[in-house]
Amino acid sequence: MAKTQDFTKVVQDMMSAFPVDAAAVQDAFKSQAALGEKFAKVAIEAAEKTTEISSKWTKDTLARVSVLTKVKAEPADYTKAFSDFASAAAEMAAENMAAFAEVAKKVQMETVELMLAAGKDFSEDATAAVKKATAEVSNVAKKAAAAAK
Repeated sequence: MAKTQDFTKVVQDMMSAFPVDAAAVQDAFKSQAALGEKFAKVAIEAAEKTTEISSKWTKDTLARVSVLTKVKAEPADYTKAFSDFASAAAEMAAENMAAFAEVAKKVQMETVELMLAAGKDFSEDATAAVKKATAEVSNVAKKAAAAAK
C-alpha cells in the first residue's frame, strides 16, 4: 500500500520563510474595527433622524385627520375640510420627503468621507508594510549571499 508523504515539515518551513508581522495584523484589525464603528455611527444617526421625521409626520397627519372627522354644520364644509386635508397632506409629504433626502445626502457625504479616509490610511499602511517587507527580504538575501561565499 502506498504511504502518503507528510508535508508538515515542508509547510512549516515554507511558512517560516514568510514572516508575518503580528503587530501589523493587529493594527489592521483595529483599523477595520474603528472604521466599522464609524460606519455604524453614521447608520444609527440616520435611522434616528428618519424615525424622528416619520414620527412627526404621523403625528401631524393624525392631528389633521381629527379635524377632518369632526361634525360639520353644512355638507359643503365636509368638502372644504377634505380639500384642506388633501392640500396639507401634499404639503407635508413634500416637506418630509425633502427632509428624508437631506438625511440621505448627509449619509452619502459622510460615507464618502469615511471611504476616502480609509483608503488613505490603507495606502499609507500598505506602503509601510511593503517597505518593511522589502527591507526584510533584502536582509535575508544578503545573509544568504554571505553564507554562500
